[in-house]
Amino acid sequence: MSASADLRGRVAVVTGASRGVGRGIARGLGEAGATVYVVGRTTVEGTSAARLPGNVGATAQEVTALGGTGIAVGCDVTDDAALAALVERVRAEQGRLDVLVNSAWGGYERFTDGTPFNPGPFWEQPLGLWDAMHRTGVRSAYAATALAAPLMISGGGGLVVVVSSFAGQVVVPPVPYGVAHAALDRLARDAAEDLRPHGVAAVSLYPGLVLTESVVANLEHFATETNRETPLFVGRTVAALAADPDVLRLSGRWLVVAEAAAAYGVTDEHDHRPASNRPSILGSPVPPEL
Repeated sequence: MSASADLRGRVAVVTGASRGVGRGIARGLGEAGATVYVVGRTTVEGTSAARLPGNVGATAQEVTALGGTGIAVGCDVTDDAALAALVERVRAEQGRLDVLVNSAWGGYERFTDGTPFNPGPFWEQPLGLWDAMHRTGVRSAYAATALAAPLMISGGGGLVVVVSSFAGQVVVPPVPYGVAHAALDRLARDAAEDLRPHGVAAVSLYPGLVLTESVVANLEHFATETNRETPLFVGRTVAALAADPDVLRLSGRWLVVAEAAAAYGVTDEHDHRPASNRPSILGSPVPPEL
């Protein structure tokens, strides 16, 4: 990973960190020495609604083992009072917050919870899919950012990361998925305007195909996709962004993980750096630099 990713003394909150991309980001920040509040709903192994492994306690232990300080927090991010209590806990225990990563997501449970999967058009999808993706993904990201902003501002700056995807730029079914990611991108872009005068950057981040527990459980559907990322690769990239003293220059932008990784010299745990999917998805070349 980039030698500049030294986050000792920094404090981070990562939502959706029981598993998946959130877990990888928490681990990447821990590897860089940060104190990481590992936030998620799963506190007891085997109780995930998606029937997938992982819990906040296990992730927190991994953060600590990698050199950081992991603090497990069971929290339903759709509960505003619970989010507010989380921020107050961080204020009381640390007095600062440097990095907020909004990685919580909903709606994917249908891939692994035994629900019959219907790949048809949006009118054949359950109406609750919209709520699962927008309440857990979009609204929680807005609420967490709004509640955390005063603490980050009081510390003189920081970084807000909203985990999004190329679905914010191109049509990726189902409809609620694409609309949610477009909203996440806009959240980062618009919040950046209010936060910039206070030294807090906000970006939306586009991972590629990440080998999360859910993807691995459905790997047969991705057999032809060889350009894969590991959760820790995404985490190391976030750590590099958080350690960049000039990260404010990127505020308001959507960033592709692989492109940011290349700029910072980040590789995954196998010393590999996946390529950007921008050319294949958007039909445009990779920009020469961030």
